[in-house]
Amino acid sequence: MQEGNQDRRPEVFYLDEEIRSVKESGILDYRTSRLPVWCPGCGYFGITTAITRALNELGVEPSELLLVSGIGCTGRIPFFVKGYGLHVLHGRALPVATGAKIARPDLQVLVATGDGDCMGIGVGHLPHTARRNVDMVCALFDNNIYGLTKGQTSPTTPAMQVTNSHPYGAPDAPLDPVRFALTVGASFVARGFAGRPRDLQDIFGEAFRHRGFSFVHVISPCVTFDKVNLTYQRLEQSIMPLPKRHDYTDYAMAMERALDRELFMGLFYRADRPTFHDQMQAYAERGAAVG
Repeated sequence: MQEGNQDRRPEVFYLDEEIRSVKESGILDYRTSRLPVWCPGCGYFGITTAITRALNELGVEPSELLLVSGIGCTGRIPFFVKGYGLHVLHGRALPVATGAKIARPDLQVLVATGDGDCMGIGVGHLPHTARRNVDMVCALFDNNIYGLTKGQTSPTTPAMQVTNSHPYGAPDAPLDPVRFALTVGASFVARGFAGRPRDLQDIFGEAFRHRGFSFVHVISPCVTFDKVNLTYQRLEQSIMPLPKRHDYTDYAMAMERALDRELFMGLFYRADRPTFHDQMQAYAERGAAVG
């Protein structure tokens, strides 16, 4: 799913050919008339491209897609990607998406959330959505900082990193989203990098195909408020694909990789088990039988 990062060379392409390819690919069918307003160079452009390419590849129609987002730079996604959209209260994207999936199980549900929205104010909802195995994709756009509110420390900011809210360094240990998702029982856990949208497209493709709760942690540089830690240059040098011998069906191995000091990319874990909708259907059938 991931390419190695040794001896990578820039991909050469001609602009007119690339424009023709994009038009012919069908991915523009997933874009609204609104232009993204993220900062030039923001990794969220790459993430959005990866998501729309994966949806196009799978043949998911915009009328079959629901995007739910909270507050933050990530929250703007429903305005830029065509489909049903819900822009909800800070930290409440997951419970709202759960209700929507119960009401419309036929929809492909994508939750787009940020490190503050998901790992801060909304962190209490992640364990319950994961343990219920609600059939949706949760994409965590993680730039290690509060970008929309101008560069404050977030729950994933590395300890001692200087931010606008902690000029002498962040005092708290950061949360690790992959470890957290594995710990609370997500049935699909992966990590990708916004700077490699084609690799990320493969990850999202697998996540959309998975029946259950898919958690995709996407590392994305904030080019405006973090010019030291989470930069494209540093990440290109530090990330690496999971070893070929990695067994994503082995929970213990997945956790071992997550605890490793290396910054691995790819699919850490996947398990097949009944979804929340399956459980609710069985529950209703038992109730009907008794009644």
